[in-house]
Amino acid sequence: MFESPPFWMYFVGFLLLLGPLVTVHELGHYLVGRWFGVKAEAFSIGFGREIAGWTDKAGTRWKLSWLPLGGYVQFKGDMNPASIPNANAPLEGHANDGSFQNASLWKRALIVAAGPVTNLVVAIAIFAAFFAIYGNPTIVGAEDSRTVGEFSEESVARDAGMEIGDTIIEVDGEAVADFDEIRTQILLYPGKDMVVTVVRDGVEVDLPLTTARVEEADAFGNVSVLGRIGVGPAGGQYEFQEVGLLASIPLAAERCWEITGMMITGIQQIVTGERSIKELGGPVKIAKYSGEQMSLGFLAFVNFAALISLNLAFINFLPIPALDGGHLAFYAAEAIRRKPVGPEATEWAYRAGIAVVLLFMVVVTVNDVTSLPLFGS
Repeated sequence: MFESPPFWMYFVGFLLLLGPLVTVHELGHYLVGRWFGVKAEAFSIGFGREIAGWTDKAGTRWKLSWLPLGGYVQFKGDMNPASIPNANAPLEGHANDGSFQNASLWKRALIVAAGPVTNLVVAIAIFAAFFAIYGNPTIVGAEDSRTVGEFSEESVARDAGMEIGDTIIEVDGEAVADFDEIRTQILLYPGKDMVVTVVRDGVEVDLPLTTARVEEADAFGNVSVLGRIGVGPAGGQYEFQEVGLLASIPLAAERCWEITGMMITGIQQIVTGERSIKELGGPVKIAKYSGEQMSLGFLAFVNFAALISLNLAFINFLPIPALDGGHLAFYAAEAIRRKPVGPEATEWAYRAGIAVVLLFMVVVTVNDVTSLPLFGS
């Protein structure tokens, strides 16, 4: 039986997760914008009708809105929260008027990039804190951990000719340093044809095999599709090695890089049909997972927050109009052309981008809802 946390945890976990992450994202935009002298007309957590708010001395309206699925900073000269220029409100025409659109190109680019960069910094900071406080989990006897010590009951590796005592040195042409790297190279690729290279009696042997496609459920019944070859290490065990505060930062950055690579691989597999689009999740699934992680304790919830913050950074850097990455793509085109993209092309691009985002939201929301126990999943 799977145990679910009380319903209130989903709601509270969702707010405690997305609220701070959206706030720091928008604060990144806001602070860099103010640093460059751009005036902010509104800073909102959530979309839609305002629930509560106040106006500061600089004229910025700080507000909490009723739909807690994001937030925005609306700078002077923006037609809407997506920072589309307001053609009906002519600007003064010089870079010192406090409008976003009249700021120099490099300033606009940095203001836009500041949001996802802030989310990335948050993720790195959380992982760095874990490394500094608890240490870096390291396999002692890394070479031994690559040596096959056992097979599972159903093992595609054994069926392919692998033997006890073989030492795995490459997975699909990629060298592996320990069992963790072997597992990572295989977990992401269920049902994939690959070649595993082992050393047997001093001789390298290539073993073609197809990874098993395994569905595994966690303590809450959430199912993940993983690749397995059915081997276990002969040696090596985890030890937590102490890490200094400064040394923890590059370790955290490396961890973020690895997770980002996993996200890219997952998206590629969904696009190519290797994974089901049902594996995509949206706000409902985030609320579900946040409540579950909250029920596991503070550390699990903070670790999940780091993952979501990294996801926000990644998604916002995608070159889709209406997202931060879309703005940056337009600025790159402007830098190459030495003039802004025309208003008609910009408008159509943003319409298409918003349509893509809305379609994505519909798909993930349907996935979320149909995955709930109410629908028998």
